[in-house]
Amino acid sequence: MKKKIIVLASLLGLLSACSQSTESMPTPLPPDYLPTVVAMTGQAAFATAAALTPTPVPTETPALLPTAEVEIPSPTPTFAAGFTQFAKIRFVSPGPLSSLTSPFVLQTIIAAGDSGVAQVDLLGEDGRVLQRIVKKVTPNPKGIFQRFELSFEIRAVSEAGYIRISTKDKFGRIQALNTMPVLLYSVGNPQINPPGNMIYERVSIDGMKEKVDFYAGEVNLEGRIWPFNDEPVFAELIAENGKTVITRVLDFNGIDTQPFETVLPYKVDEPILARLTFRQDNPLLSVEDPELGRLVYLYSVEVTLNP
Repeated sequence: MKKKIIVLASLLGLLSACSQSTESMPTPLPPDYLPTVVAMTGQAAFATAAALTPTPVPTETPALLPTAEVEIPSPTPTFAAGFTQFAKIRFVSPGPLSSLTSPFVLQTIIAAGDSGVAQVDLLGEDGRVLQRIVKKVTPNPKGIFQRFELSFEIRAVSEAGYIRISTKDKFGRIQALNTMPVLLYSVGNPQINPPGNMIYERVSIDGMKEKVDFYAGEVNLEGRIWPFNDEPVFAELIAENGKTVITRVLDFNGIDTQPFETVLPYKVDEPILARLTFRQDNPLLSVEDPELGRLVYLYSVEVTLNP
């Protein structure tokens, strides 16, 4: 009897040892699991390295258009021939009457003046400044792509607004100014329109080029104008000291493109450089800017006035 008990105890001990050995053994891995673990580990390592590597900050604004971010439409002009000169300040996006919510991205091409400064204003419907950005821009007669992020707050659900961009020359005279009417919304989904014909200058002067010579005390001008609104267009000669030499008021019928012809008399004792300017105001703005007034558009070119 005693021998039977010893044999039984030995059997129970063996079974217990086998059970513990079976429980401690790891579950066998599938044959394709090891490569997966290696790949996952490698991906995690690259992600960690990328997160710990500082991103270099660009020191210059690229002069080329970023193709992945900007798509410039190629609209066909619908008005008279001759309006083929790209505006010195042209809007890439948004286009006229786009519905915008805050914030939004403004894309432009700016041919900055000799001052190398561009001013971007987001105006409310009465002309109050919702945001202003002043930025250094490398002067380039063909223009350089510029990107701005604008934000705003309005009390109403929506209101009309304007994006107004201006540049100056080295004497502080306004060299170019262009305005894009937009719709501002406090809520909702934005709707971006293409720029259309607004990529072109609104003034086309026959035979005009930078620093063209005029003689005998007269600047004879012929061309076509595409008015921004029903307000008169002012043609002026402005000296380097900022003083206006002469002003002519040009009245037009409606906002369709129309021909014009005018003469600006002047008197000088020696050759001088003056800025020939065409400008128009926005009568809807009740708030007048100290420097820009109610300007909605300005085109200028430097000319040489000879005795």
